[in-house]
Amino acid sequence: MAPTSTSQPGVETPPEAVTPLMRGIAVLRRLTDADGSLALSDLERDTGLARSTVDRVTLTLARTGYVRLDGKVVTLAPRLMELGNAYLSSARLPGLLGGRVDDLAEELDESVSLAVPDGGGVRFVHQATRRRAMSLRFRIGDLLPAERTAPGTLFATRWGAEEWRTWRERRASDPDGEGFPSLPPRPRPADDLFEERVEAARADGWVVDDQLIEPGLLALAVPVRDHAGGFACVLSVVSHTSRHTGRGLREDFLPRMLDAASAMERRLRDEPPAGPSPAPASGALASWTAASKRELGREFIESLARGLTVITAFGENGAALTLSAVARATGLSRASARRALITLEHLGYVTADGRDHRLTPRVLALGYAPLSRTTLARIADPHLAALAARIQDSASLAVLVDDSVQYVARAATHRIMNVDITVGTRFPAYATSLGRALLAGLPAGELGPLLDNAELRPLAPHTLTHRTELEAALERVSAEGYALVDEELEVGLRSIAVPVRDREGAAVASINVAMHSSSRTIDECLEQVLPELRRTAGDIESELHTAARFTEVPVM
Repeated sequence: MAPTSTSQPGVETPPEAVTPLMRGIAVLRRLTDADGSLALSDLERDTGLARSTVDRVTLTLARTGYVRLDGKVVTLAPRLMELGNAYLSSARLPGLLGGRVDDLAEELDESVSLAVPDGGGVRFVHQATRRRAMSLRFRIGDLLPAERTAPGTLFATRWGAEEWRTWRERRASDPDGEGFPSLPPRPRPADDLFEERVEAARADGWVVDDQLIEPGLLALAVPVRDHAGGFACVLSVVSHTSRHTGRGLREDFLPRMLDAASAMERRLRDEPPAGPSPAPASGALASWTAASKRELGREFIESLARGLTVITAFGENGAALTLSAVARATGLSRASARRALITLEHLGYVTADGRDHRLTPRVLALGYAPLSRTTLARIADPHLAALAARIQDSASLAVLVDDSVQYVARAATHRIMNVDITVGTRFPAYATSLGRALLAGLPAGELGPLLDNAELRPLAPHTLTHRTELEAALERVSAEGYALVDEELEVGLRSIAVPVRDREGAAVASINVAMHSSSRTIDECLEQVLPELRRTAGDIESELHTAARFTEVPVM
């Protein structure tokens, strides 16, 4: 594979560009194209960077929480999604229109998406999927070529001569789309009718993709116009040939798609884009910037980390930012902020209109697509492993399923006497610390019926089997924020658990540490284990909240 370029093709690198920032972004792009994980030696080969540079870049990204280092392997971490979240927040489309997309998917009983243009390609920024065995979904942030998608055909109706020239050059040099790593393989030659389809779409105002991306997939797309009459995004419904024909998809759904697009256009008109944000008060980003060099050490590449904070500043402070606003938000000097903006604009992640700067959809190329499919179990795994290593006892994450807890992630120790539980195991919630941490967070209207149907039977000599005693125990858990269960599930088994909460504060899972009762006293559990449990829950919640801001995070 050729080394990853840090510049846009044919564009000279500005002398003010921040080279470490360009190198760091090249590493993130290569990890993204590799679906999120690569060996350090592969990064060295694929980026063309020296091994010492790759080592410093990945160490810096690890210390900012954007990647994880496991020996010689580098893996994207969920916190990196804050970069893509900054674009999605500043673009406003998921926030303003996402609910309408979800409603339309429910009404049509098909998957529905929003897409935006990125050069000669498209990126999906929101989707509502239907839960079927034959699932149809795109990864948020993946770049697909315009000619292989319905949204791309519509966006091309607005191209000028320069866009068409660039597209023809790209097609000539890459006819099979090998430059689009996320593009599904197609067992038939690419057709050359894209320009004709664009002309038809310009006349019709809509387009049907009949198996252009891959065999069996159908899509119908209509534009959603902004307040100036341009295309803010494209709305598409996706199905497959066992449910519809291309013609049937249009006949069944086009009127409702056009109605939905009109409603979205009214929403956009009611809330036009705001002007540039005033220079915000110095906040968390600025505080971090001030402390970064002092706290993170000599090998830390400040200019890379601080350049990436410029991207996150847009998500916190609005769609458009001036240089002064960026400098204030990040705590950078105007000169440093200016160089970062010049670099990001050169790479295509920022666009400038006079004094105003905005993020582009290309920011989603920095890890968002592979991370958008993460699960709560994957988020928890490395944190549970670190917890188990610190305390030398097994740690688990579970969710509530009816009146049971189901283990979905686990890190065991190598003791001879170990708590032997596997992922997928279920236990009655009332007799476990994991279950009580979750039951205590249920609203009274849910907890009551659940306990009404639960069989509170003795599993060990100390199991609570009386409803009033159990409810009193759950009240204590709610007040104290943890659950400690001692020899109620099994003789000799002691465990302590805390909840893991989502962005709205609901307990969606719990984590615990389980041990033999002889290994620690109850006081030692509270003094030694509970603080580590809370720290781990906080780390998991931080990544969960970032990952779930604009995407759904399933349990496993």
